Order: sequence, then C-alpha cells, then structure tokens
Amino acid sequence: MAQEARIDVELTAKQEEGKPPADARATLAGALEPGVWFASPARAARTEDRKPRTWELRSSRPYRGEVATGTAAVYLAEGRKNLERPFIFADGFNYGLSDLPGLWNHFNAPYKKGKPGLLDQLLAAGLDVVLVGFEQRHTYIQANAGVVISAIQQAISERQGDAPLIVGGVSMGGMITRYALAEMEAHSMDHQTETYLSWDTPHNGAWIPLVLQQMAYFFESFPTGNPDAPKQADLIRSPAAQQLLWAWVEDAKYSGAVATSSELRKQFLAELQEYGQFPVRPRKLGVANGMGNGTGRDLPPGETVFDWRLPLIAAASARIQPDNGEHQPIGEMKALGQVRRGSTSHVPALDGAPGGSLASFGMIADALKAEIRQEHRSGCFVPAVSAVALDFDPVAWDVNPYEDIESLPAEKSMLDEFKCDSKNTEHSQVTETLADWILERITR
Repeated sequence: MAQEARIDVELTAKQEEGKPPADARATLAGALEPGVWFASPARAARTEDRKPRTWELRSSRPYRGEVATGTAAVYLAEGRKNLERPFIFADGFNYGLSDLPGLWNHFNAPYKKGKPGLLDQLLAAGLDVVLVGFEQRHTYIQANAGVVISAIQQAISERQGDAPLIVGGVSMGGMITRYALAEMEAHSMDHQTETYLSWDTPHNGAWIPLVLQQMAYFFESFPTGNPDAPKQADLIRSPAAQQLLWAWVEDAKYSGAVATSSELRKQFLAELQEYGQFPVRPRKLGVANGMGNGTGRDLPPGETVFDWRLPLIAAASARIQPDNGEHQPIGEMKALGQVRRGSTSHVPALDGAPGGSLASFGMIADALKAEIRQEHRSGCFVPAVSAVALDFDPVAWDVNPYEDIESLPAEKSMLDEFKCDSKNTEHSQVTETLADWILERITR
C-alpha cells in the first residue's frame, strides 16, 4: 500500500539575519507582482471573419447555493443557417470570466503550414462548433456542469434533425463535461451525445508544485495595491483548484496530507464515483499533451529552480519536486521575520513527468522578479497518466507517473480510445498529432 503523501513546514528562522529597514514593507510590496498567480494570460486576439451567435446560459439547479452562468459562442458549419451537428466544447481551468474569442483563436491557430486551423476544419466537415464559457472558471466543477447541461439542452432544442451531439472540453472543461453527462444519465436526462472528448484533462488530478502554492499564500499577506483586487492565492484556494489538483495545501503554514487536504476534492470524487465515474452512453475519447512512452522532461528532482533575495527584507527559493523519500526539502520563503520552510514525504517527482506543461515556476519567478533558467520555467501540469484516465486511485496515486502508457493494454484506461502527443507539449497546445487524430474520429 502506498504511503500517504504529505508536506511538513517549519516556521522558525535558522539564524538572525539583521533588522529590516523601516520602509521594508513598502519595499517588499513594490517588489511583488500584483494579481492572481497561476492564471494563464489572455490569449492574443485576432480579427475573425466569422461572427458567432451567442447563447446566454444559466444552470437550472444550484450547487452549494450557487447558480452558475455562462455564455456559448455558436459557429455554424459552412453554408449552414441552422444548427444541425453540434460539437460542444467547454473552456478550462483559469481565473474569472472565460475569453471565448481567445478560446476560438487558440484552437483555430494554424498548427501546420498550408492547413486551416482545427476549428475551421471541423466547420468544413459539417460540424457546428459551440464553445462554452463560464462566468467564473474558478468555481465548483459541479456548478459549471449545470451550465454545460443548459448548453446541451439548448443545442437539442435548436438542432434541426436528429444528429447526435459531440460533447467535451479542454483541461477542466473535460471534467465539467464528464460530470455533466454522467449527472444527466444518473437523472434519466437524455443528453443525445454519441461522443465525449477530453483534451489534456486531468481525470485523476493535476499538479502545481507545492512550494509554489505556499508562496502564493505567503506573499499575498504583503499587499501590493488595491485591497479589493484579487489576491495572489485566489486561484489556488478556489474550489476549482481544490477539486482539480491531486496535491493541495490550504495555506503556507499547512503541514499534513496533501492528497486528502481538501474536502471539496473528496466530495467531488465521491460524486463521480456515485455517478459511475464516466457517462456510459457516449464513446469516450481523450488526447494528452504528454508523451505516452514514459519520456519526461530533464528536470532533475531536488534541483534549485530559483533563489531570490531582497536583502534584509525577503527571500524565496524553490526546488524541483524531489522523488518520494521522506522530509525532502522543496524550498523556503522569508519576509519581515516570518519563515516557511517546506519538505515533502512520499510525493513523486511530478515536475519532470510526461504530460502537458505549465510555466508554473516561470510565472512565480516573474512575479518575484527572480532569475530563472529557461529550461526550468515549465514543468508538468497534467501528467499523461491522468490525461488518458488510467484506472488508478486518484487519491493514493498508486501509479508510476513515468509509465509507458503505449505498452499497456487498452482496458487500463477508462477511455475507449486515447492519443498521446509525440512530444511533451504545452498544456492544451494544438499539435498535428492530436488534431489529426481527433479529426479522423469525429468527422467521419
């Protein structure tokens, strides 16, 4: 049986480093980047000839007292005036309101010279693309699943003919749509969906380095501007982050288990279990931005990523996640007499694992204005073993993150078919390998 993954935090300084200057707090505030850490920047806007229809969406039921809302951008297939073959695709993990034009631009960017973008190819093949966005991407997965259910019902209502739906999403959008379809089946609601598609979705959990989570909490206690503005840790403490991440800490002082620290994740996993994990009726497809042969990134476990210092005021250092072991140091942070020094036990070396990457270390280094080598900026965010929904315990994580997935029998995955990328690429990146595989399966 796997030993419980945990973090331990020391709160005392090893030695006195001198008295900070009188203006230390103001100096520290000026050195920190304001705003929400880990939020992906807005995608570059491009002028598009296509003008989508829009649907205003509202969940038909509350979740924990919240009635989620959202918007869908509806792009009809070439030469079409009415909705006939809906392909519903949901936005993923981030902070705040969805950027639907940015989502379109991202998934329709040319990925090979001489080829149209993926979404243009889907439209040319006769599929109607319905992009679903959320008012609050960082809220409960179950709440936004209600928005997706509304989108599915709207599509069925407006559809001409009886062509079955294709429903899925990118990143957490794949979890939201997975939950929505399973919920509909559990309540005898006809979703009329033939195919479910997830794109680099963390079916068994995602990964953001624990030391970086600690830093977001630690440094937000030193205000950098408007007290009413979102804080550095607002995304990492959000319901969505708690439900999505395999390992999560509630604050910079937290010591204890990291896979069972959030009641929200435990409840979400229990609800999925109650609904049978996945919807039964659709064919279940998935793609991973990570490689499937077990090849990860060259990120040596325990190596220092950055070591930032503001003399006599603050300091922060971060290491690549060590590989299991006990009381392995992951980094420390100090400011104005406060100290947090973290170590982990029985946590695998996930930063270098095969999977879709996120520039987590780079984002925090930039926020601190710390020097960081280019090869250290990005690490694994969605391990390939999670994106292809290998059948393992999402809490105990009794799996090798460097598993040679391609050599495993097909029944080891909870998906009917999946495809891994030919390289470890950025989370949600559209590549020729993944786009062509999807086109072959949903346009024929």
